[in-house]
Amino acid sequence: MPRVRKGAARTKARKKILRQARGYFGSKSRHKYQAKIAVRRAGCYAFRDRRALKREMRALWITRITAACRMRGTRYSLFINGLKMSGNNLNRKMLSQIAIEDPKLFDKLVEQAVAASTAVPAKA
Repeated sequence: MPRVRKGAARTKARKKILRQARGYFGSKSRHKYQAKIAVRRAGCYAFRDRRALKREMRALWITRITAACRMRGTRYSLFINGLKMSGNNLNRKMLSQIAIEDPKLFDKLVEQAVAASTAVPAKA
């Protein structure tokens, strides 16, 4: 049998890696070996940071809600607890947007949450 050379398959594989590495600095975008390493590492960072971004955004929303609550004389934990007791199911992203864009509505939410949290009788 004749010896099979990779030919087109090898070129296709190299082009695929180099296409993914486009924009990388120096040999990482020009040489297949370096590009392969860089693309693999970038993929790991991308996978990790897609999850980290979700955590960071939630922390940002909580920070914004905390600041808005403190401006109105209450604490974040009391506000969230009061909202849950009053049956208001807004998520933190929406609460953050409301605090920024519609302060009057946020004032009403704070009043509602404080009223709900203080209306609960103490456990014996």
